[in-house]
Amino acid sequence: MSEDPRTETVSEGVARVSWAHAGIEAVSGAVEAALGTHGRVEAQVPAGDARAHRVATWSGLRKEGVRRGVAGDEVVYARLATDAPVGEPEGFRALLNSFLPRKRAIAQMLLRDPSGRVLLCQLTYKRDWDLPGGVVEVGESPQLAVSREVREELALDVDAGPLLLTDWLPPWSGWDDALCLVFDGGVHDPAVVDRIVRQEREIRSAAFCTPEEVAARCSEQTARRVAAATAALAGGAPAYSESGRTGAPAAGQNSADARS
Repeated sequence: MSEDPRTETVSEGVARVSWAHAGIEAVSGAVEAALGTHGRVEAQVPAGDARAHRVATWSGLRKEGVRRGVAGDEVVYARLATDAPVGEPEGFRALLNSFLPRKRAIAQMLLRDPSGRVLLCQLTYKRDWDLPGGVVEVGESPQLAVSREVREELALDVDAGPLLLTDWLPPWSGWDDALCLVFDGGVHDPAVVDRIVRQEREIRSAAFCTPEEVAARCSEQTARRVAAATAALAGGAPAYSESGRTGAPAAGQNSADARS
């Protein structure tokens, strides 16, 4: 009978553990034994094998990513000799952090002029206009992120005010789902657009737009988000929406419908 679990050295200082039927205790023991002579122990688990994922995780192996198209997609798990022990709080938190769901966060800013027009950016990478902002970096505050994006893309120093809207974006056209956080950017003289220095790689132009221009230039989803954020500003309390819709999702509405 073949060894189960099996451990082999695949490169200097790196061992790979594999198993067919072994349970958590056996695999955990194999991982600990391999760490005695290797700096890294890894496992490659078929993406659809739910039992193997549980065994890998609770044997102390952290999820690192997916190898696509290699004998079918495989999820890579690994543990380093320098990792905090799983029995310690830091090590256990790191293990959970490696496989718990993560969401992309986008931060945008609602800047207006005294007449109530909203500042929109014409982007280079899509046809529709959108609010200024961008993706929040790992470990970055969304409120600071949106001020950074406005500074980088438009060369405007604007401190983000209170949160106006949390808008959930469902999966769509190759994108995972995300949370879009819209912050109050305050009221500015229309001449502020003359101070804009565009980041030409991403921004074609920027302009204050009336509600009619927002509807004409933006996607339906973005136009709904602008309207929801503006309404939240008037209401004085942060709002929640899904793809810009503030009411309860329609019965039977799927992800593709919600994002449109």
